[in-house]
Amino acid sequence: MKVEEYSKRQQQVGQWKVNIVSYRLGDQYYCTVDNVEPGATLARAQGLTQDEAEKKALEKAEGMLAKTLVVALVSRRQMKGTANR
Repeated sequence: MKVEEYSKRQQQVGQWKVNIVSYRLGDQYYCTVDNVEPGATLARAQGLTQDEAEKKALEKAEGMLAKTLVVALVSRRQMKGTANR
């Protein structure tokens, strides 16, 4: 099989810039979302259409990035709490 309909673009998700790569392989579309810095893969998904694959992958990535923000805020609050002691 040959990769077809390859697409790569950047998009802002919350306060993060992400790369979205999608392509068709046979009858399935595949999508990978990674954060631009440092380029770690956040989510992968597949679907019958490019839109479906990208939507699934972006939803997963948004969930992961939202958790990252929560963890960062909690860590920052904990650090401030220890500094006051």
